[in-house]
Amino acid sequence: MADAPPPQTVYPNLKYADPKTALEFLAEAFGFESHFVVDGGDGGVEHAQVRAGTNLIFLSRDHGADRYGMRSPSVLGGTSHALCVWVPDGTLDRHQARAEAAGARILNPVHDSPAGVREYSCADPEGQVWTFSSYAGE
Repeated sequence: MADAPPPQTVYPNLKYADPKTALEFLAEAFGFESHFVVDGGDGGVEHAQVRAGTNLIFLSRDHGADRYGMRSPSVLGGTSHALCVWVPDGTLDRHQARAEAAGARILNPVHDSPAGVREYSCADPEGQVWTFSSYAGE
């Protein structure tokens, strides 16, 4: 008998120059919950996991010698990806206001997308791009 897949099978890993501050921001701005934290031994955080609804997102400290070449957008001066997170349609306006009040830079305010969902996009203080959308999968 084959093993059933776990509820989540993809775990994004985002690089942050300061994961400790990122954890605080993600909780305040987006309502994410800290799930697991690895102390960096210097008062900082080396690795952490946050819970976004039922999903986990990994955060890792930026190191210049990362074997995969992964860096924080704040070091690169931009990013090449964005995470899309589902939130109920009726809460998008409040969600955006909370994120903006916490310091998120709104890149595209709440709007009706051509795909037929409502969404908005923002950047966190280190430049990670987040889209919050009523899209709940097919």
